[in-house]
Amino acid sequence: MKTTEKIILINGNFSPTEAKELLMNLFINKINFHQNKNFSSHERYGKEDETATRRIPELKESVEVISRIVNEATTQNLNIVITSTVNIHFSKTDE
Repeated sequence: MKTTEKIILINGNFSPTEAKELLMNLFINKINFHQNKNFSSHERYGKEDETATRRIPELKESVEVISRIVNEATTQNLNIVITSTVNIHFSKTDE
């Protein structure tokens, strides 16, 4: 495998309704991931997961931004172009 793999996740022109569904699903799933990770940390170690507690508010703010963009596109009768690439590479584990 190469040191970095780039995988196209999203590349298209979407109606505001499609864009909202696509992006909200991605961000809500990511929020749920961090909430579950934080819950698990509470149960296992009795403390919050630092990454999760930092990321959840950031992701919720992104959801608000997405809502504003979708509303603006709807008002102006415009589509939304979304592109997203996932970059994957290896790193050393923390031990």
